[in-house]
Amino acid sequence: MQNSLNRIILGSVFFCVTIVVAIVGYMTFGWTLLESTYMVVITIFGVGYGEVKPLQTPAEKIFTISVIIAGTSSAIYGLGGFISMITEGEINRALEAQRQRKTISNLENHVIICGFGHIGQVLAQQLEEVAENFVVIDNNHEIIELAKSRNYLTEEGDATDENILTKVGIDKARVLVTVLASDASNVFITLTARELNHNLIIIARGEFPSTEKKLRLAGANHVVLPASVSGMRMANLITSPNTNDFFQHPEEQSYLNDLLKQLEVQIEELSLADTSPLVGKTVKELEIRGKGSFLVVAIRRYSGDLISHPASTLILNRGDILIVLGHQADLPQFARYYRLNRFLSTNQHG
Repeated sequence: MQNSLNRIILGSVFFCVTIVVAIVGYMTFGWTLLESTYMVVITIFGVGYGEVKPLQTPAEKIFTISVIIAGTSSAIYGLGGFISMITEGEINRALEAQRQRKTISNLENHVIICGFGHIGQVLAQQLEEVAENFVVIDNNHEIIELAKSRNYLTEEGDATDENILTKVGIDKARVLVTVLASDASNVFITLTARELNHNLIIIARGEFPSTEKKLRLAGANHVVLPASVSGMRMANLITSPNTNDFFQHPEEQSYLNDLLKQLEVQIEELSLADTSPLVGKTVKELEIRGKGSFLVVAIRRYSGDLISHPASTLILNRGDILIVLGHQADLPQFARYYRLNRFLSTNQHG
């Protein structure tokens, strides 16, 4: 590719030099600038028009022959480099596509990732680190190009199409993970994949808790809800007696921040104001009103006592601080509606 570019540059430079030298040469024969330019153009490009003036002397004829040879050669040389660059690119892309198809066709016990968003990218990175074979499917061309830039095996297309799943070897795959943002798409992919491979392990993402039952009925072995993924682990970290010490460690804090960001959730502290309609309600009533958009992982009483994993029957008192894990987009609206005072997000401490 670099050689082709060099040919284009060298040919263009030589062509321009030829034009300039030719114009100057004809002007030394006594022609005007316009006449010389016109003569150079019809000579190099061979348009077939007659000369501006008759070429009488041998020097004029030899000079014109030289202009024709130099101009035509430099043009062909540069154009050849351009054609070569295009051809090389197309050939390389075709060879790469063929190599990927062959590699995918030889895969066995591999993982199929449907969707290359935030979660899909993190999953692919983790699988790469443990040398697990996997294929990425996405219908977004730019996203597929991103996956290709990381040397991942890819298939551009709609993962709900059984032909696409067949291309990536679903009959020989061990696991399929569908992490699209649309619950409907994840359900449909699960149905299709289960039909194509009854022994396949299917892990599906569900945006809403109500989708979990549908995904399991469709054939998913495991359902992951972003609001509760790693919830127990993070809850233990947050509600442990050494919470403040934990957040003073940059490595652990960075890990937690990255994990929350990738899952599109956040940990927030909400204080019950005296006028909040949630005062006197139970934790279960609170979560019901939140429609499953968050989890209460801990409650700090006004007295300072910290209650880890509060029971669903626990009564909420004014001044209680709720430590909740939920969707980034849902928490602010819920807090405003139920008059909950928001503190600085726990995952931003440090």
